[in-house]
Amino acid sequence: MTEEKQIVVTRVIDAPAEQIFDVLTDPARHQEFDGSGMIVSAEANIPRLQAVGEKFSMNMHHESQGGDYQMENEVVSIVVNELIAWAPARPGEEPPGWKWIYLLASRGPNTTRVVLTYDWENVTDEEIAANLPAIPAEALEESLNRLAAVFA
Repeated sequence: MTEEKQIVVTRVIDAPAEQIFDVLTDPARHQEFDGSGMIVSAEANIPRLQAVGEKFSMNMHHESQGGDYQMENEVVSIVVNELIAWAPARPGEEPPGWKWIYLLASRGPNTTRVVLTYDWENVTDEEIAANLPAIPAEALEESLNRLAAVFA
C-alpha cells in the first residue's frame, strides 16, 4: 500500500483560462481565493508572476504557527494560461518540499476546468511530513469555490 501524498480537487469555472491565470499570477489577489483562511495579505508591490524562480511573500496567520508569520513562495512551474505552481518556505530557507499546483484546461471560450493540487511527495523531513497534510481537502475545494466567485 502506498501512502497518498497529495490532495487534488477539480472544478469547472465559468471564465476563460486567461482570466483565471491572470488572477493566479497576481499575488495581491491570493487572499481572495484562499480557502484555508490563512493568507492575510501579499507583500506590497509584488509584480505579476511570469517565470520559474520568481519569489513572492505572503503574510499569513494561523494559531498552530504561533499567530502571524510570513511565507516566501518560489514559482516552480509556469505555462501561460495553463499552469502555475509554487513551493512555499519560511523566508531565507529552502522549500521543505510541498507545493501548490493550479492546472487550467480551457473547455470553451468562457469555461475552464481548474485542478488544484496540494502535493507533499518531496517532503523529506520526517517531523514536517508527520504533520501533513496541513490543509484539508475541504479548504482546497473552498479555494476553487472562491476563485469561481471572483468571476461570478
